[in-house]
Amino acid sequence: MRLRGRGPRDAPASSAGAGDARRLAPPGRNPFVHELRLSTLQKAQIAVMTLTLFPVRLLLAAFMMLLAWPFALAASLGPAERDPEQPLALWRKVVDFLLVAIMRTMWFIGGFHRVAVKGRQALPTEAAIFTLAPHSSYFDAIPVTMTMSSIVMKAESRNIPIWGTLIKYIRPVFVSRSDQDSRRKTVEEIKRRVQSNGKWPQIMIFPEGTCTNRTCLITFKPGAFIPGVPVQPVVLRYPNKLDTITWTWQGPGALEILWLTLCQFHNQVEIEFLPVYSPSEEEKKDPALYARNVRSVMAEALGVSVTDYTFEDCQLALAEGQLRLPADTCLLEFARLVRSLGLKPEKLEKDLDRYAESARMKRGGKMSVSEFAAYLGVPVSDTLADMFSLFDESGSSEMDPREYVVALSVVCRPAQTLDTMQLAFKMYGSQEDGSIDEDALSSILKTALGVAELTVTDLFQAIDQEEKGKITFADFDRFAEMYPDFAKEYLYPDQLPFESCAQTPPAPTPNGFCADFSPENSDAGRKPVRKKLD
Repeated sequence: MRLRGRGPRDAPASSAGAGDARRLAPPGRNPFVHELRLSTLQKAQIAVMTLTLFPVRLLLAAFMMLLAWPFALAASLGPAERDPEQPLALWRKVVDFLLVAIMRTMWFIGGFHRVAVKGRQALPTEAAIFTLAPHSSYFDAIPVTMTMSSIVMKAESRNIPIWGTLIKYIRPVFVSRSDQDSRRKTVEEIKRRVQSNGKWPQIMIFPEGTCTNRTCLITFKPGAFIPGVPVQPVVLRYPNKLDTITWTWQGPGALEILWLTLCQFHNQVEIEFLPVYSPSEEEKKDPALYARNVRSVMAEALGVSVTDYTFEDCQLALAEGQLRLPADTCLLEFARLVRSLGLKPEKLEKDLDRYAESARMKRGGKMSVSEFAAYLGVPVSDTLADMFSLFDESGSSEMDPREYVVALSVVCRPAQTLDTMQLAFKMYGSQEDGSIDEDALSSILKTALGVAELTVTDLFQAIDQEEKGKITFADFDRFAEMYPDFAKEYLYPDQLPFESCAQTPPAPTPNGFCADFSPENSDAGRKPVRKKLD
């Protein structure tokens, strides 16, 4: 599989706020990967800072949080649901000023000596909701502490010592995992606050719902746009020579990011308040359209592309399995196109055997675009042509349907490597004994990993101990049982695959500190996602 060139059709639909021709194409870098490479000089600098500046900064920053705690505790006493008093009492104004000053001092101690602010922050009566992007780190809390805006938080956060008290002070909207109706209640609470005519603090929402590496803007969750009120887009930039800020799904962990950032003498951050975006009547009725158009405005201001990658794509990338996806996989793009065609992987899984049998009957025969559309039962479209091009590596306007089935199997059940391989052996195997040769294994594994080039000679020879020039699924199964890490050793020993971790939380948990509360993501039957690294 490989990504082919795109045409003008990849631009977003022209509508309010989406006039640019920015492509809805996959980004040059995977948005969920952050590779941090340090030079020898940088390593030496960090070593010196670790012994000198780092411990001082860490202790002082902790002291500032402890200093803020009694003020936040006193100000947060009383029912959280009660409407804020208007106008604010003098003591409340004093506490607000002191907490903002303490938090700003804490960031200054951490190396953020100057926070560049561009544009004008809208009044609560002008825009009750801020939409911030890109979301890439817990340092994105800087604009929260500067504006003392409310945020959407997991309910469990309120029980964290000290931090929970500071969070409660800004009167967040809590989302509870244990309450199945919590997401609906969250949206209703946001609607209530934004319709209070400025009585409540403005709400700051990270619509991406998870952290990325800031190379593009991924799909915005519609939760912030459901109320249908004006929002003020806010974009964040970290123009540092060494990016120690980014905390995403593959890369340095939370503690390492904290350590490396505090070891930098100076850290830069820019916060830009864009003009308030007022939705059209069409956007008020369609939160997804509203979200896309606001995203286009923010992408234009940032100078980055937009992509339809989502948090669910991250689940695919991090799924446990013997064939763990490399960082440059095309399968994230394939999964996006499947969704764009209106096909849901969770429903397609039961049709895998039917697709596989149909592909097997063709015995390696190729399909044209129109035949591929009939095979899937969808009309010919630009989206279908984009998917077709992933499998048309030679540019001959033909593709092998068996490759589509293999890719679909990985997307539908990413952790079940052997099930995908067994299905592939049925399609590619000979009629006599179901065996395949090295070329067939190469085709299967290139598709399963979503890459254009892959050397499988060493792996094939390791499985084919008897040097018959062919292997069966039983041979592959035995080898995979003996060497469960065969992919890492034989297929990409020098490449960087997506890492994963052992713990599995009970429900999808985006990293960062802004919980996702979009209604369409509240499926009770969704498979659990792997927890954020560290």
